[in-house]
Amino acid sequence: MIGLMAASRPQGLKLARPDAGTAPVPAGPRPAPGDAFARNPGMPLDLDQVLALRINRSAVERRAATIPTRRTVKKQWQAAWLLRAVTLIDLTTLSGDDTPGNVQRLCAKAMHPLRRDLARALGVDSLGITTGAVCVYHGLVETAVAVLHGSKIPVAAVSTGFPAGLSPLSTRVAEVRESVAAGAREIDIVITRAHVLTGDWGALYDEVQTFREACGDAHMKTILGTGDLATLTNVARASMVAMMAGSDFIKTSTGKEGVNATLPISLVMVRMIREYFERTGHPVGYKPAGGIRSAKNALEYLYLMKEELGERWMRPDLFRFGASGLLTDIERQLDHFAHGRYAAAYRQPMV
Repeated sequence: MIGLMAASRPQGLKLARPDAGTAPVPAGPRPAPGDAFARNPGMPLDLDQVLALRINRSAVERRAATIPTRRTVKKQWQAAWLLRAVTLIDLTTLSGDDTPGNVQRLCAKAMHPLRRDLARALGVDSLGITTGAVCVYHGLVETAVAVLHGSKIPVAAVSTGFPAGLSPLSTRVAEVRESVAAGAREIDIVITRAHVLTGDWGALYDEVQTFREACGDAHMKTILGTGDLATLTNVARASMVAMMAGSDFIKTSTGKEGVNATLPISLVMVRMIREYFERTGHPVGYKPAGGIRSAKNALEYLYLMKEELGERWMRPDLFRFGASGLLTDIERQLDHFAHGRYAAAYRQPMV
């Protein structure tokens, strides 16, 4: 049986020294914000800092390769980490055939992500575990808000001409404002990748800052479309500019690119979050999205966050998974832990 402490605080992870040749790691405990903190207000664009960023791909790949192979959690600790992962999921549907009906079912799953009998078997039925958010297209925001009313689960809307982000700027800004007016508390915006590919960092900064202003009180996740950015140096620079412009989160992908979230890309982005925090004192969240479908993969990202940023970045206000199928596999693994066997897939229906 898994009690409250196990479910709320992952344990049992053995940390190894980062490989020689990677970026230096500050000595002693890493800085972490307290339980309450102000939103990232942004800062003036510092082109000297941005252009000074250089990423050694081979060093990043060597470091990233150690994450899934040299760290592990087992048995009840693994189950506790997987329960934590459930609370970090932005349960998502972004299909052309989305209807109010399947969004309503998705919201019901977000409010009760574990089967009630499984939650009882794990001893966590009293914890009120939910997913971190529900993410939908703008046209279905009102439907999701209505179903989730009173649940405290925020609705996130993909906006700004998702997934390509090539609509006129005025149209993208209007879309953000309409999603906020419809009740979305989080907005996932996409950048114009051409600004990164041409090195027009001022244009990228102005664009993200404009979207942040349009979001108002809604938190903004900036999707970089990392699979389209060509180099890890571009990923690092785009991450830093997005944070300077006031992003609450930086996010890897729309899920529609050829390459989505990977551990090397994520390592670069979380190192930029750490650098920004150490410079400004403002924490920024991280959201890997696209291709994260297995419980094992989710654990690898949690190891990454634990080692690079610390436990405080393993809570829903600073870390999310952008996923649709991930929850099914996590539920299967938890079922195996509780009953010693894998349940049939139909026992964990998503929608």
